[in-house]
Amino acid sequence: MAAKEPKKAWQEIAASSQKRRDETIAAIDPPIPDVPSELPRNVTHIPRELLTTKEVEITESSPEEILEELRTGRWSAFNVTNAFLRRAGLAQKLCNCITELLPQRALERAKYLDRYFAEHKTPIGPLHGLPISVKEHLTMKGLDINAGFVGWVGRVGEEDSHILRLLWNAGAVFYVRTTQPQTLMHLETSSNLYGVTVNPFNRELTSGGSSGGEGALLGLRGSCLGIGTDIGGSIRSPAANNGVFGLKPTSYRLPVYGWSAAMLGEEQIIPCIGPMSTSLEGIKLFMKVLIDQRPWLTEPSLLPFEWRDSKDWLRREDGKRRLKVAVLWDDGIVKPHPPIIAALQAMVHGMKKSEDISVVNWKPYKHDLAWEIIASLYFCDGGDEEMAALESSGEPLRPLSEFILKENPHTRRRSIDEVWKLTVRREQYKAAYAKIWNDTGKDGDVVDVILCPVGPGAAPPLDCSRYWGYTSQWNLLDYPALVFPITKSNPDRDAKDLDYVPRNEQDRYNYDLYDPEKYRDAPISLQLVGRRYEDEKVIQALDFIMEETGWVFDSKMIDRPGI
Repeated sequence: MAAKEPKKAWQEIAASSQKRRDETIAAIDPPIPDVPSELPRNVTHIPRELLTTKEVEITESSPEEILEELRTGRWSAFNVTNAFLRRAGLAQKLCNCITELLPQRALERAKYLDRYFAEHKTPIGPLHGLPISVKEHLTMKGLDINAGFVGWVGRVGEEDSHILRLLWNAGAVFYVRTTQPQTLMHLETSSNLYGVTVNPFNRELTSGGSSGGEGALLGLRGSCLGIGTDIGGSIRSPAANNGVFGLKPTSYRLPVYGWSAAMLGEEQIIPCIGPMSTSLEGIKLFMKVLIDQRPWLTEPSLLPFEWRDSKDWLRREDGKRRLKVAVLWDDGIVKPHPPIIAALQAMVHGMKKSEDISVVNWKPYKHDLAWEIIASLYFCDGGDEEMAALESSGEPLRPLSEFILKENPHTRRRSIDEVWKLTVRREQYKAAYAKIWNDTGKDGDVVDVILCPVGPGAAPPLDCSRYWGYTSQWNLLDYPALVFPITKSNPDRDAKDLDYVPRNEQDRYNYDLYDPEKYRDAPISLQLVGRRYEDEKVIQALDFIMEETGWVFDSKMIDRPGI
């Protein structure tokens, strides 16, 4: 019998994965330019200095603008794809945000789409030629699906994920895969496989997580539309941190079959897939294209109803369009930093100028209890599957893996009886929150959406994203939540409140993090939250706010000073 090949050290596996990634970047033609050896904190301007004028024009266009150019034949799918491949390669050098480029696959697909257009004089589908970036743990046929675990390197996808097949049918091009954290349970993106993904607006801060590779890539315009996943804030945190749009849909609306992660069978807190984009139109397009293909016919767990964007969710009985917004200024546990409060104040000031938008305050209901319930339901096996995946290679725990698995007092093995009791508590909390929502209106004038922070600050310093409450709250309730950018942090405007007395240890931790200069240029974003399965209404609400206030949200923050 032949001797078994000795097991490789985790460091060797990681080095091999990084080498393969670098080889895919080196395969780009013409070669991707080198970046400065000493990088500034804000690197968002660098791609403009190193790419051609046409490449900059293409990559800084929105998804809807790109599709219009492709539809008319003014741009080719090949040139669009190559431009995004080159900018994504640069993004890797600036922020460490990708696991691999896919130049051969992507360019062959683009050539096919161009030939189809030349022959038929029409696009192949609504996403004809649009490059879409993909978070690595969504399975792609023939490619590695390690989900951030060193020990899972070598697992190869047998087929594309369901969502990728549907996007492919619509004409999309997949050209890059992006980083995620160890365990997929961080609001940052760091792993022993690829290291730390940093924020392009301020490299001393996090890109967010777990879809932080997507966030950084979008922030640098190495993507215009990408796929994230979310169980506690993993779409919204990186969208907010990088100044782009991101939607966490209600559960069972978009297909999830074919992704890779630990604890795939748990049903206590339902994870979801959602879009991240440089434009709100990109969010709408992504949702509509997928749901219009009736994915529930293949994935039976999905709910069988159409994308209802034709319904005017804000039309009242008198025929007028109106919106009632409740503002959650503070969850009662951790007070947001000054830039977040200032953004809320600015939004409220703008909305109050409209006769058709009414604004009320939202009193948070036991958000500390919500965290206790969701944190208890995340790891009902005591984190055993996560730890087994880590131990399979001997890789050490990253700081935020240690935080959520070991320091979290709610992580412990639960009996079936305990899980049932926690599930009852979850449902009781949902009912209590629904009653509060129902009671916020009079004469049928119930709140449409809640406006609130995405986190207690802008993108935190690395390894410091320890408070999930402003995002995980809505995962527990299974409410759709839409993140949108507003501005950037400005130390000259956003002074620290030196007289503030923190209310608890979590609040003190967050308060101590804030130094106005440390957060310079960090994007400032907020989120709109709606009731279950009113995803379309949340999007319409943001559209209406933009229309009524004349507020053009700063979705192109590159090279712009804080305002």
